[in-house]
Amino acid sequence: MSTDPLIEVRGLRKAFGDNEVLRGIDLTVPEGSATTLLGPSGSGKTTVLRSLNVLETPDAGVVRIGDASVDFGERADARTRREEVRALRARSGMVFQSHHLFPHKTVLQNLLEGPVQVQRRDVDSATADARALLEQVGLAGREDAYPAQLSGGQQQRVGIARALALKPQVVLLDEPTSALDPELVGEVLAVIRDLAAQGWTLVVVTHEIRFARDVADQVLFLDQGVIAERGGPEVLTDPREERTRQFLSRVLAAG
Repeated sequence: MSTDPLIEVRGLRKAFGDNEVLRGIDLTVPEGSATTLLGPSGSGKTTVLRSLNVLETPDAGVVRIGDASVDFGERADARTRREEVRALRARSGMVFQSHHLFPHKTVLQNLLEGPVQVQRRDVDSATADARALLEQVGLAGREDAYPAQLSGGQQQRVGIARALALKPQVVLLDEPTSALDPELVGEVLAVIRDLAAQGWTLVVVTHEIRFARDVADQVLFLDQGVIAERGGPEVLTDPREERTRQFLSRVLAAG
């Protein structure tokens, strides 16, 4: 059995004009673990997450998930690069801040879109999997509902189920509760806790410090485009760096 981490990132750099957002990010994520990315606005955490499935194209660095990798600092012809990116994306499922469901499709149709249209899986088996996932996220019986008929929390749970329907090796979650009313946050966090307990590999950008403390195997604190501190959950209770302490104090006081 391989002991290599499921995800490996080396020397990741990204600039928007003169603003260097990522300044040489290195990280690894073991299979079956939960990693949380924390940091102030503009620290680069969402750019790191989006670089893992090339929603943002890094200027340099290597991203590997499983047996798929892309060296963004290496020249490649357009076809080769497209194939590399496609392989990398196929290994992750993305959950966005605002679920991004197709409004004209039912819940079940939203879950079937990727497996059937993109992965060309059998409709009957994909449908059975989708129904099981909806039960897992507490939405059994809502298969025929449209997104507009659901609460924000229910829509986000559909978004999580849709990511899982692709059978990814890793689930990437970008501030999955930030667009929700406060009373709906708990139901989404409960689903993510269950995924972590089931052994899914998760990478989560979040501002929910208490949730991160409960779930994370690895905590990465980003500031000004670098990882300023990394470690286990103890980073959230006894950080070594003053900058981390300042951030946590401010966020917890606001919460």
